[in-house]
Parts: sequence; structure tokens; C-alpha cells
Amino acid sequence: MENNSIEKKYNIWIIVLSIFIPVAVAVLFMVKLKDLGVDVSPLPFLPPIYATINGITAVLLIVAVRAIKNGKVQLHQNLMKMAIGCSLLFLVMYIAYHMTTPSTKFGGDGFVKYLYFFILLTHILLSIAIIPLVLVTYVRALAEKFDKHKKIARITFPLWLYVAITGVVVYLMISPYYQY
Repeated sequence: MENNSIEKKYNIWIIVLSIFIPVAVAVLFMVKLKDLGVDVSPLPFLPPIYATINGITAVLLIVAVRAIKNGKVQLHQNLMKMAIGCSLLFLVMYIAYHMTTPSTKFGGDGFVKYLYFFILLTHILLSIAIIPLVLVTYVRALAEKFDKHKKIARITFPLWLYVAITGVVVYLMISPYYQY
């Protein structure tokens, strides 16, 4: 398959997923399974797991960048696939948690409260923006358009790293207020 054809083939999927995932998360975030008559237990054990997965994603991203800078292409590819897999696993757990467990309100006040909400807001907004960036970056590598891949990866990497790290920070800041 020609490289341009690979990009064209995946462009519609990039657009669909970039719209569908944030909308689905927003809708599912508001849906509680109990409200739909589904008898499910809360899943309070998930936040530390998916926060850890965010941390692992951050480490994978850093190691993957170092690998490609050292010419270890196959290692870079494998690490990036693992980072994408971790992000997908995070997403599934995040949705499952919020569909089964009551929301936790942040209990801090003053500067810490403003800091928390700033980090949370930037985390959420960039987690939406990172979806098409990751997908485009991946597809450009798949199409072997490495000049374009490298160019967008320079934008994707720091934003994805920020999202992964702030996911951990948000968890650490709100975890004292979980009540289970």
C-alpha cells in the first residue's frame, strides 16, 4: 500500500475517534449505571491503578524518545505502542470508575484549590487535544513519512507527557478526599 494511501485510509478514523472519544467520555462520565437500574458495585480501587498507568505512560514516552535519539527504532516503536496501549487501558478504567462510583469533590481551599482546578482543566483540555495528535503522529510513522512524523512528534510528545504526568498529580491531589 502506498504511503499516501495509508494516511488517507486512516484520516477518517482519526477524525471519528478524535470526536467520538471525548464525546463518549463526557456522556459516560454523566451516566451512572445504578441510575439505569444496573446493579453494580462501585470500583473505588481503580483510581490508584489508572494513576499508576498514567505514570507508566510518562516513563514509556521518555524512554521511547531516548530510544529514537539513540537510533533504536524498533525499541522506540514498541515503547510507543505500549504507551498507546496504556492510554487505552487508562481510558477504559477511567470510564468504568466514573460510571460506577460517585464523584469525589476536591476538599482543598485557597491557592491549592485554584492550583488543582488549573491542573485539572489543562489536563482535561489537553487530553482531548492529544487524541488526534497521537493518532496523526502514529499514522505518519506507519506511512513511513518520518520527516512529518518527527515534526508533529515534537508537539505531541510534550503535550502527551504533560497529560500523563498531570493525571498522576490530579490523582494525588484528590485522593485524600475519596470516601470509601
